Amino acid sequence: MVNQRVDTGWQTCKSDSSGGSNSGESSKESSRCSTPVLDTDRTDRLRDKMRRRIESGDRWFSLEFFPPRTAGGAVNLIARFDRMGSGGPLFIDITWHPAGDPGSDKETSSMMIASTAVNYCGLESILHLTCCKQTKEKITAHLKKAKQLGLKNIMALRGDPIGADWEEEEGGFNYATDLVKHIRHEFDDYFDICVAGYPTGHPEAESYEEDLKHLKEKVDAGAHFIVTQLFFRVETFLKFVKDCRAIGISCPILPGIFPIQGYHSLRQLVKLSKLEVPEEIMQVIEPIKDNDDAIRNYGIHHAVEMCKVLLASGDVPGLHIYTLNREVATIEVLKQLGLWAEDPRRPLPWAVSAHPKRKVEDVRPIFWASRPKSYIYRTQDWDDFPNGRWGNSSSPAFGELTDYYLFYLKSKSPKEALLKMWGEELTSEESVYEVFTNYITLQPNQSGHKVRCLPWNDDPLAPETNMLKEELEKVNRRGVLTINSQPNINGKPSSDPVVGWGPPGGYVFQKAYLEFFTSSENVSALLKVLKKYEPRVNYHIVNVQGKNITNAHDMQPNAVTWGIFPGREIIQPTVVDPVSFMYWKDEAFALWIEQWGKLYEEESPSRMIIQYIHDNYFLVNLVDNDFPLNNCLWQVIDGMFELLDAPPEPLE
Repeated sequence: MVNQRVDTGWQTCKSDSSGGSNSGESSKESSRCSTPVLDTDRTDRLRDKMRRRIESGDRWFSLEFFPPRTAGGAVNLIARFDRMGSGGPLFIDITWHPAGDPGSDKETSSMMIASTAVNYCGLESILHLTCCKQTKEKITAHLKKAKQLGLKNIMALRGDPIGADWEEEEGGFNYATDLVKHIRHEFDDYFDICVAGYPTGHPEAESYEEDLKHLKEKVDAGAHFIVTQLFFRVETFLKFVKDCRAIGISCPILPGIFPIQGYHSLRQLVKLSKLEVPEEIMQVIEPIKDNDDAIRNYGIHHAVEMCKVLLASGDVPGLHIYTLNREVATIEVLKQLGLWAEDPRRPLPWAVSAHPKRKVEDVRPIFWASRPKSYIYRTQDWDDFPNGRWGNSSSPAFGELTDYYLFYLKSKSPKEALLKMWGEELTSEESVYEVFTNYITLQPNQSGHKVRCLPWNDDPLAPETNMLKEELEKVNRRGVLTINSQPNINGKPSSDPVVGWGPPGGYVFQKAYLEFFTSSENVSALLKVLKKYEPRVNYHIVNVQGKNITNAHDMQPNAVTWGIFPGREIIQPTVVDPVSFMYWKDEAFALWIEQWGKLYEEESPSRMIIQYIHDNYFLVNLVDNDFPLNNCLWQVIDGMFELLDAPPEPLE
């Protein structure tokens, strides 16, 4: 494999008014009904997904990444997972680097990167594991940790020696076959196991034929599929597959595809892999070796032409792409092959996790719609997850969120970029309103920079939110600082490109929802207007101290998204839950300081403005229950503004 770095239990608890939680006891009684999971890909093992794809003739691709060197690189890599995950890879794999403390809790470790891909990016992931410099006990500990973190797939490798020659480890393994046997012995059938194949034979093997025998030993020991080392000629791989089948290897064999992206990275990779680059390729590359764009374009063309022949052969069910942690060339290759499925159908309206214990999860509070990684983090210790409905009269024990610095919770944008977007210097509350408005409109701010994220949403507006863009712009200009919203939907097809989700042939529904920060003066006027809209509009209004004003039942969730699908029960994946809102408000208010205020020096005017908003504004959510009618929430806000704009009544 390409092991290279290139520098370029549902719980219940009591809750106080501020949302603080006690530890809670595991609840044996659950009012949550069992609902068929919408997407079998969430429950099937990787080997079963492959088998189903092979039987249907549906081709797939997978992607390999390596752990970054720095914390900033980890943030960037997770953002790349999110972007490249949108193309629909069957799985990704993360390489193992013995020199980089790969099994640790460091944000740059192989273990943590793979865990983040599974838990926070929802990607089926394979963790590489090598025998290099590891005892049997240490390997077992790594595997136990991987299982605990939700990893289900292992690529079992001997690994490259750290020095020039392989050194035996006392109490360790010297061959991948022994590692496969050990995994099977210690963990039975829990892990799906992948092993490496070498189309030209392993460089240390006595012969090509001898290497094939060792590969069959790995498969016979319990491996489920094979991914090959890179190669440069189609006939090399097809001969390898034919030879494997001839000696009784029947499992899937995936070709490792390496799109050439640069002269120096090619030379370095070939040196590590001990492969020869064919003369016909070097004749093309040598004259353009200083032109990275030209080499990348050639690499894309070469990879595409090779993959077309492979896919047409009938021997290749899927392609495994060595990305070198880059995305441009990989995506272009996959698009030209017709394998890149941009924005595939969403199984649910929110980003799912691939952790096995969350496979039946199909209900979440709407508050974390734009911060799914935070929600997953705060609920990672739950034993069971809501399935079918959220339930009532129970208080979920959300974990505290104090680790805003964690690489998978941080903004993708560095401090310098955030200051350019949100203001090097704030002069008033109105300058904060302008930041929110520019985020909605994507118009450049006074410094000429577009606001592409906010502390509560690290991405540009979703297409669904764009349906409300005109109204959102108007209210943000006047200090209704929106952080979450959805339009009302009455029976749109589940295949709708903007609001659709779930399997085909269904219909989806939504109640209009609006969530925002606003001043106490605005709240006073809003409460007067809301009296005219009860019971049609439910509201929760809370400040940072936990003062809570609501007309909703204090324990009864309100379903705000649901879907009806052929042959299934109604699915209601999104709710407004009063208890969860009190946990969310702690996080929502804290983001003012943690993500925005701390960009500025303490006691600076800019910091004091953010602190004032944090201390004095209210967080409000509104739900229009009459979803078949036109959204009335904008009328509510307009009524608030009219009341504020009205001249004061004369004194008698």
